[in-house]
Amino acid sequence: MVVDAVRPGARSRRGPPAAGRGSAYAELSRQVKRAGLLDRRPAYYALKIAANLTLFAAGWVVFALLGRSWWQLLVAVFLAVMFTQVAFVGHDAGHKQIFGSKRANDLLGRLHGGLLVGLSYGWWVDKHNRHHAHPNHEGHDPDIAGGAIAFTQAHARVRRGLGVLLANSQAYLFFPMLLLEGLNLHVASVRALLGRTGSPRAKPTEAILLLIHAAGYLAALFIVLSPFQAVCFLLVQQGLFGVYMGCSFAPNHKGMPILGEDEKLDYLRRQVLTSRNVRGGRFTDFVLGGLNYQIEHHLFPSMPRPSLRRAQALVRAHCEQHGISYTETSLARSYAEVLRHLHTVGSAAGRTRMAPGS
Repeated sequence: MVVDAVRPGARSRRGPPAAGRGSAYAELSRQVKRAGLLDRRPAYYALKIAANLTLFAAGWVVFALLGRSWWQLLVAVFLAVMFTQVAFVGHDAGHKQIFGSKRANDLLGRLHGGLLVGLSYGWWVDKHNRHHAHPNHEGHDPDIAGGAIAFTQAHARVRRGLGVLLANSQAYLFFPMLLLEGLNLHVASVRALLGRTGSPRAKPTEAILLLIHAAGYLAALFIVLSPFQAVCFLLVQQGLFGVYMGCSFAPNHKGMPILGEDEKLDYLRRQVLTSRNVRGGRFTDFVLGGLNYQIEHHLFPSMPRPSLRRAQALVRAHCEQHGISYTETSLARSYAEVLRHLHTVGSAAGRTRMAPGS
């Protein structure tokens, strides 16, 4: 659930910054608007949401009918896919892609994120709002802040002890660690609701939705399955949900240029140069929830998902006209570039460890 990009320093405003009529971004924006690519797509989203909810419910019906069977692990795999597909709709709602009303988008986002998936919509919106404002910008983008994975050499160099060993191996551990991403998202959601940040008015609603989700999810597992089967189901379903989510978002910016803390670029270049598109057809669009058009998505975050493909030709031609590098690669190569970047960054931690006096 990434949300609208904002002007540097403007924390509350959503959407790309206003630009003068003569700016390169304003010129592109006029082309996009004339092509109708920012128009709402209610029919698409009605069918998409209906299909998602039908498949989501069907998965739980099959779960109830199978009972205490190890075939339930296949249901766990299916529901991991559906949790992610449902989260993609929550992402689009956070961008105001679905409805013209912010209230309607937020309601849909909270129902999809909190009730169906068990994640705090408000926390995710705030975090990714900051990411969209400053993609790959050190000290500003929370998605490259220090954590288990070091995404910048500055973070790698301050590692000590086990942190150095983890950084050295992070390229090899990245995909296995995604098995914990689902748990990480749930824990971060709860911590956000218990913390002092975020909207106080929305927190009670989100807390109730998360409690209903957790109670219903765990009750279903431990009532229908044996305790051991329930634990295995939970590990498979939540683990693969984390892998799917991580594999959908990792290709977008990881391994692309990182801007120094004081480095500044205009809006168009900041969004294009730090983003990577993933080449593919309709199946890729479905699997990645439209995030494979990351450049177009960052330039026009409120653009409905099905319009991103149509916008690509306009954006690519505009970048060529203005001498702006436009990056598009295959999914496999994008992962290779991510791992190469993590290996390079991790090596910085190794050099720190071996430095005299360190």
